Amino acid sequence: MSKIAVVTDSNSGITQQEAKRLGIRVLPMPFFINGELFFEDITLTQEEFYRRLDADADISTTQPSPAAVTELWDEVLKTNDQIIYIPMSSGLSSSCSIAVALAKDYAGKVFVVDNQRISVTQRQAVLAAMDMAEKGMSAEAIVELLMRDKLEASIYITVDTLKYLKKGGRVTAAGAALGTFLHIKPVLQIQGEKLDAYAKVRGFKAAKKQMLDAVENDIRTRFAGKEVEIFAAYTCTAEEAAKWKAEIEARFPGHKVHADPLSLSVSCHIGKGAMAVACCKKFVY
Repeated sequence: MSKIAVVTDSNSGITQQEAKRLGIRVLPMPFFINGELFFEDITLTQEEFYRRLDADADISTTQPSPAAVTELWDEVLKTNDQIIYIPMSSGLSSSCSIAVALAKDYAGKVFVVDNQRISVTQRQAVLAAMDMAEKGMSAEAIVELLMRDKLEASIYITVDTLKYLKKGGRVTAAGAALGTFLHIKPVLQIQGEKLDAYAKVRGFKAAKKQMLDAVENDIRTRFAGKEVEIFAAYTCTAEEAAKWKAEIEARFPGHKVHADPLSLSVSCHIGKGAMAVACCKKFVY
């Protein structure tokens, strides 16, 4: 039986420390801050990122170099026969398509899973892949199942500021100014390939209710009769995140909610103070 390793990137929210505990590898995503290159959770912490963001530094994301990807794969393959690589969604970054191209030189050894996930939903796929590998499933069977359920997840996000959506071209300058004046909070959705608008409401309280209503609707309709898992993600303070997690658990009793900071790749586009909730069909195998 082949020894299968699971590899992901830091957009999964899995830290380097947690990766060591889990027995997986995490490729750190690179960032430029005022022209200087940093790597998430290696040379750039979440705390430092937000300090730079508060100082209005010029922050941008970039893709891992092909060499960084293949060097990690080569290292992992020294002690494993095959790799299942789960990067962030191809709809949110070109890093996935780069990995697909690189994997052609590793025929039968590296399987790239483009299952349209990021953050806590990507993490769910990673943990499921690990469990399937430990149960003796083949790499091909694991990939097939992950791809079969690739759209069986939603993330809903509300932001504290429209500044970064404006910078990314997702809202006009006039719209951002008006939204700030009227305390409009957009609710965004990641379902499938891209980050998109879901609703506009006034104030954080209404935005959180809108997100929880959306998850309830998903459970009642899209996931009717299926077992689901619920997650929280955030760029707000740890105290605010704990309260948000408690709100979700109160709305959905019986669900133990896992919460993680959003990856910095997402944070670049939504800024500080954001809250998110995700709903995913539980993988069945």
